[in-house]
Amino acid sequence: MISLSLAEITSIVGGQQHDIPDADRQVTGPVVTDSRAVRPGGLFVAFAGERADGHDFAPGAVEAGAVAVLAARPVGVPAIVVHDVTAALGALARAVVERLGTTVVGLTGSAGKTSTKDLIAQLLQRHGPTVWPEGNLNNEIGLPLTALRADATTRHLVLEMGARGIGHIRYLATLTPPRIGVVLNVGSAHIGEFGGRAQIAQAKGELVEALPSAEEGGIAVLNADDPYVRAMAPRTKARTVLFGEAEDAAIRAENVRLTDLGQPAFTLHTPSGCSDVTMRLYGEHHVSNALAAAAVAHELGMPVDEIATALSEAGTLSRWRMEVTERADGVTVVNDAYNANPESMRAALRALVAMGAAGKAEGGRTWAVLGEMAELGEESLAEHDAVGRLVVRLNVSKLVAVGGREAAWLDMGAKNEGSWGEESVHVSDARAAVDLLRSELRPGDVVLVKASRSVGLERVAAALLDDEGVMGAEGGAASR
Repeated sequence: MISLSLAEITSIVGGQQHDIPDADRQVTGPVVTDSRAVRPGGLFVAFAGERADGHDFAPGAVEAGAVAVLAARPVGVPAIVVHDVTAALGALARAVVERLGTTVVGLTGSAGKTSTKDLIAQLLQRHGPTVWPEGNLNNEIGLPLTALRADATTRHLVLEMGARGIGHIRYLATLTPPRIGVVLNVGSAHIGEFGGRAQIAQAKGELVEALPSAEEGGIAVLNADDPYVRAMAPRTKARTVLFGEAEDAAIRAENVRLTDLGQPAFTLHTPSGCSDVTMRLYGEHHVSNALAAAAVAHELGMPVDEIATALSEAGTLSRWRMEVTERADGVTVVNDAYNANPESMRAALRALVAMGAAGKAEGGRTWAVLGEMAELGEESLAEHDAVGRLVVRLNVSKLVAVGGREAAWLDMGAKNEGSWGEESVHVSDARAAVDLLRSELRPGDVVLVKASRSVGLERVAAALLDDEGVMGAEGGAASR
């Protein structure tokens, strides 16, 4: 973070100082909410959570080097006390971003936000110092914490914006006003909370409504292939740039195909030229993510050849998102267990099939180890049934449905579509899935592990990878 005195921070957040002997002392280190992450010169933000109260860790944070604590009550050590810690954190982020004048890129969508954010970050890094969130820090706490990592050298600030209701993205955009806004898609994620795709589109479109006008440099990057996203163009004063495979997209992909390893390749078309891309990531769904990233980079002045090179070299920066690792015995584990919705589930299954056809050892099979897709509301039964049916239609060798009712619906869908014998199996939990896989996996098999984060299926992938030594992998692409 840029250097600020405790007096300046107090004024910005509208707080009161307690036990601060020197208000001119500077905060020069990171702003953190975990006392274990405190560094000398930093600021510790104390939240009262369901399981632990950060205020209890304030003395230890100061002892570890924090200059002060941002808190809701006095804590016996130097503190700036505020009525609402979350609002104060946001105000601090807003003030820092305004002082820096860096280019803020905001990103939202029902699926692919984190993967696309990682791609944008890897492209823009080549163009200047760039800050982006680790994982999916995309809410009213994670977003300002990411913004506060920026300093005077930061040229680009890439921020992922999530929403669980109308008004959430509008609020986030007030904390870190974006100049470029990217909307990837409108899908089924959280449809149970929103009530329908139209409501999701309303929420996601708040990002483009927050952009400055075209005359002030505002740019709305919209998916031309998603009718809900394309329809957001009239909602913004910014200049609109379309990406996709549609003919009128300024940034588009042609000759899209998958390599023998299941990695997407295409010709990237931009207003300034064309160049070929072959990605290290897995699955055709990454083409749309890559085009969104390319659109941002192109608008910020990167040459098309440099964009294509960066996309071809980009890897996975975030854990458990199509994280591909090959075991020493030839079994490939695809850990995509961070989250799941119907769109991402379908994309991952198609990627699994492509990888399974990638010249594996004779007899190699594809395994889909799937769990619940959460927060689908009334659509849950139909969506889980549809995924189970898709597994059969794609000729995935084995389905292991893990969990309770939703997993039973996955299994039922597969069986109703024509699965027979042991092609589809319903097991109660991750341990049962691991036991089954350990007894049946053989060299050449490819195993996809995917479910919503609450299911915890990353434990299955971890157990499989602990079984044997693995071949080195970098950036999500396994060595072969």
